[in-house]
Amino acid sequence: MHDIRAIRENPQAFDAALARRGEAPMSSEILALDEARRARILAAETAQADQNRAAKEIGAAKAAGNDAEFNRLRDEVSAKKSEVARMQTEAKELDQKLADLLMTLPNRLAEDVPDGADESDNVEIRRHGTPRSFGFTAREHHEIEGVKPGMDFETAAKLSGSRFVVMSGGVARIHRALAQFMLDTHIEEHGLSETWTPVLVREEMMYGTGQLPKFGEDSYKTTNGWWLVPTAEVTLTNIVNDMVIDEGYLPRRYVAHTQCFRSEAGSAGRDTAGMLRQHQFEKVEMVSITRPEDSMEEHARMTRCAEAILEKLDLPYRTVVLCSGDIGFGMLKTHDIEVWLPGQNTYREISSVSVAGDFQARRMNARYKPADGGKPQFVHTLNGSGLAVGRTLIAVLENGQTADGSVDLPTALHPYLRGKTRLSADGTLV
Repeated sequence: MHDIRAIRENPQAFDAALARRGEAPMSSEILALDEARRARILAAETAQADQNRAAKEIGAAKAAGNDAEFNRLRDEVSAKKSEVARMQTEAKELDQKLADLLMTLPNRLAEDVPDGADESDNVEIRRHGTPRSFGFTAREHHEIEGVKPGMDFETAAKLSGSRFVVMSGGVARIHRALAQFMLDTHIEEHGLSETWTPVLVREEMMYGTGQLPKFGEDSYKTTNGWWLVPTAEVTLTNIVNDMVIDEGYLPRRYVAHTQCFRSEAGSAGRDTAGMLRQHQFEKVEMVSITRPEDSMEEHARMTRCAEAILEKLDLPYRTVVLCSGDIGFGMLKTHDIEVWLPGQNTYREISSVSVAGDFQARRMNARYKPADGGKPQFVHTLNGSGLAVGRTLIAVLENGQTADGSVDLPTALHPYLRGKTRLSADGTLV
C-alpha cells in the first residue's frame, strides 16, 4: 500500500519507482480518483453546513409565522440531506476504488537494488564454502539409493496427486531433525521468539501481507473462506495487524515452524522430479517488526541468521541481491540465499530474506507510538526463510552422498538423531 500524500507531493517520483519495476505510470489515474473523492467529501461537508444552517432558521420562521419561509427552509433541509447522503456514498465508493487500485501496485524499491530484467541480473554479494568434489557422478536426492526407501512419490500421487511426497523412516527423521535444529538455533543463538500459529487465516490477513488481491491463484482457499498460508509470514506479520504498539516493544523477532501450501500456479513443467517444488512443505520462518530507521540493519542481521544455519550444516551457498525484475511484489529489497545442489550442479534458492518497509504495515494499519510522545508511525516489517526444511533436506542428502548410496550427515544433526551419523544404503539411520 502506498502513501497517497507522497504521491500527491511527487507524482513523477512515484511513476519513476513504478518504471523500475516495468510498470506503466499510474499517478495521473490515482490523483484523478483522489481529487474526485476529495471533491465529494468537500461537497458533502458544504451541504451538511447548509443543512444545519437551514435547520436552525426553521424555528425562527415558524415563530414569526412566516409559512412560506418555513416551507422553503424545510424543503431545503430535505434536499440538502439527500445531497449529503449522495455525496458521502459517492466519496465512499471512490475511496474504495482508490484503495483497490493502490492494493494492486507493487512496493517501491530500495535505491541500491540493482536494475535488471530477471534472475540472470541478480548480483552475488558473497559466497561461502567450496562445493565438494565427488569421485563419482553426483545424483539428485531422489536418485540416491539410501533415500529411495524413505521418499515415496507414487503413494503420494495416489493419495493427493502430483507434487506431493510421503516420507518415512530415516529420511522422515532427518527432515524432522532439521526443523528442530533450525528452531533451536534461532531461539538460543539468534534471539528469536518461538511462535506457533494457525495455517488457516481470514482473507484480510492475506491482503495485509500482499498475497491478495493479485496473487490469489498461488494459494488455496477453503469453501468457508479461510486461506491456507503459503508461509508463516502471513500469520507472524499480522500479529501486529490494526495495532498501535509502544516503541519499547520493538523490535519483535518471531520464528515459527509450519506447514505451507502453494498451488505453484505457473510452474507447470518446472522441477517435477523429486521434492524441490511441492504443494505442501515445511518452513521455518523468521519475521521482524522494527522501527523504520532500524529495518535495513535488521535485514542484514536476518540474512546472517539464515546463512548461519547453512554454515552449521556445512553446506556451500551464495547470497545474491535480487534485481528489480526478480524481486517480489511487496518487497523493498531481497537477499536470496542459494545452496549448492551437486545433483543439479548448480545453486538453488533455499531462503529469501526481505524488507518490506512500511508497505505491509499500511495495508495492516500497524503502527507504533514513539517514546517521545509523537504521532504514531507505521512500523517496518521483514521476513525470511530460516530455512525451507524440504530444500535443506535435499541439500543435506545430495552434499553428503557417497558412492555406495549412503549419506554422511552433518555433525550438527547428530544430537538430534540420537547419535546417528549416516543414512545407510538401505535407508536406515546408523
